[in-house]
Amino acid sequence: MKKLALALILLIGLASCWPKTFMSPFDTSMPEDWKTFYIAPLELTATTAPSNYPANLSEALRSGIQNNTRLKLDSNLENANLKISGIVSGYNTSPIAIQQGDLAAKNRLTVSVNFTILTPTKGLEKMEFTSSRFADYESNENLVDVETRLLEAINQQVVQDVINKLLSNW
Repeated sequence: MKKLALALILLIGLASCWPKTFMSPFDTSMPEDWKTFYIAPLELTATTAPSNYPANLSEALRSGIQNNTRLKLDSNLENANLKISGIVSGYNTSPIAIQQGDLAAKNRLTVSVNFTILTPTKGLEKMEFTSSRFADYESNENLVDVETRLLEAINQQVVQDVINKLLSNW
């Protein structure tokens, strides 16, 4: 009798802790009618940025959104449920860790991108936001030598910012 009572208490205890629903990786706060996206070629107004940077970031966005959401890339602007455009507006390096003698121990590359996301859902909704991300490098390193590595790290952060906005139930 004691074993039966103990088993019953354990069953009730476990049942109260059991999750009510199971979420798949595709359960998000994105509206169900969002199925496709289009990324317009990013513009460049930051004069110090490499001229190929907007194209590289655009490709990273396409890959990141396709691989991390249920959205599919649509090459036709008119058919896409989401239209993403942007301007690379900032590209700066600055010292961040000053040592004795006013020398920098580390430098920081900061990239800022202004995004606009349009969706025809419920009329024409528009979201604008800025993603400003950075990567640090040693002061004894030349920016030209480490720029590709730094931009790859920054691109991952910017792509994650865009995905987070898409999933933010706006």
